Parts: sequence; C-alpha cells; structure tokens
Amino acid sequence: MTEIAVDAFLADSVSSEDGKLHAQGAGWNRILTPGLPTLHGRIGLGLVVRVPAAAAGAEHEIVIALHGPDGALVPLGVMAGDGEAPIQSVTGTFSVDTDGAVEEELLPVAINVDGLRLERAGVHRFVVSIDGAMVRSVPFAVAVRDGDAG
Repeated sequence: MTEIAVDAFLADSVSSEDGKLHAQGAGWNRILTPGLPTLHGRIGLGLVVRVPAAAAGAEHEIVIALHGPDGALVPLGVMAGDGEAPIQSVTGTFSVDTDGAVEEELLPVAINVDGLRLERAGVHRFVVSIDGAMVRSVPFAVAVRDGDAG
C-alpha cells in the first residue's frame, strides 16, 4: 500500500474552505525578533494530506507538535482553566472516501497558532505524524535581529 504523504508550508494565517487552503503571507521559514523570549502573533501551518485510494475509507490519526532547537516540545498554548495546562500537540482523526476517479484524495488542513511563546533562537520544527509515523517536518529558524539586544 502506498503511504499517506503530506505537503506543508508556513504562513501568517491559513484557512480551509470548500476543500481548498487559503493563505496569507505564505512561504517563509524565518522569524526575526528584537529579543527572546518573545510572543509571536500567529503562525499558520498549511497541510495537504495526500491519501492514496488504498488508504481511503479507514480512520487515520494526525498529530502536529512543535519541537524546539533542542528537540524538546514547545507548548502551542495553554488550556484555559484548571492550572492552564500547556497544549503539547494538536491531534485529530480523518478519513476520506474515494470514487476511484483519482489515485489519491487530497485533504487540506489549516492550523493557526496564536501567541506562540518562543524562548530560544535556532531551528524549530513542526512535526506531522499520521498513524504514529512521522511523515513531515516543517522547519523554521528563530533569530534575534542584528543590532537588537537579546
């Protein structure tokens, strides 16, 4: 069976409507900040999940997490209430049906992370896993602008 694959990009904001992704400020891989730690307003992650016909009809789990330069999980936010526990990942399930007209079905997924607290400079990675296997890593660098205090 052909594996499920994922195409991905970073943007300032992403939405999914009518089976399509809509992005604003897409195609970057660097955040420049005057200092660290910093709160970044919004990061959009656009995904196109490519599901082969052989994998259609089954339920699949997708997990998206952010790893810092040291490989540790970076919280994507906090859950309101009860101590405001950190959100370590976004998890969901999906299934697609196919009519056999195409070899694979495309599933657009839009994730926006608001108020992301970035503590360290270096390469961060959104890691996308499906059914327990890592299928895509989306790296971006965080750096303090030259001339700014850090």
